[in-house]
Amino acid sequence: MTYGMPEETGSTGDPFGAPGHDPAMQGWTEADRKSFWAFHEDRHKLYLRFAYLELGSDGDAEEAVDLTFEKIMGCWRRMLGMEHPERYAWTILKRRIIDQQRARRRRPEPADVAAFEAALGDGADAYEVLTGTIHFYTAVRRLSERQRDAVVLYYGLDCDTRETARVMGCDEGTVRSQLRRARARLLQMLDAPGHPHGDGTNPHGDGKVRA
Repeated sequence: MTYGMPEETGSTGDPFGAPGHDPAMQGWTEADRKSFWAFHEDRHKLYLRFAYLELGSDGDAEEAVDLTFEKIMGCWRRMLGMEHPERYAWTILKRRIIDQQRARRRRPEPADVAAFEAALGDGADAYEVLTGTIHFYTAVRRLSERQRDAVVLYYGLDCDTRETARVMGCDEGTVRSQLRRARARLLQMLDAPGHPHGDGTNPHGDGKVRA
């Protein structure tokens, strides 16, 4: 981690009481520092989980998230004046993940693809049309960026629509719309000709057509 974390307790008992010695914080008010570390505390773990699903490596995920917060720290005071600072922070994270992918000269690998299978339905038998996680993961990667983000956060990381909207910097209606479109697109791609079970039949051979 390259940015300065605060001490656990300040002299007044305030967990954010320590000023932090990172040069990027020079000139910050106490309110600036408190708001930054509160944001860090709120998002760090979720950002790390998201980065891991995208990169498939603990080390790469940690580096991407550290660089994300280093960048956020550098422009935090400007972000405080933005209408949607959460959206800006999310964009920074996405760019750092792309940088990591390019630096490692590799495509993102599936980490826990089974979690995404929930996007196909509400516990329905539709999952059984999948012969392997690779086909599903490939379909997820073909979604639009906003749809994929919504699917990863909502299904992969078990965020509700409110939290997903908060992280992405949009409203809940937008998240619900993206999830509906993602589900429709996934079902369309997985039912397309050329998929092992593109005819929609049960892979177990009982002849039933899945909804």
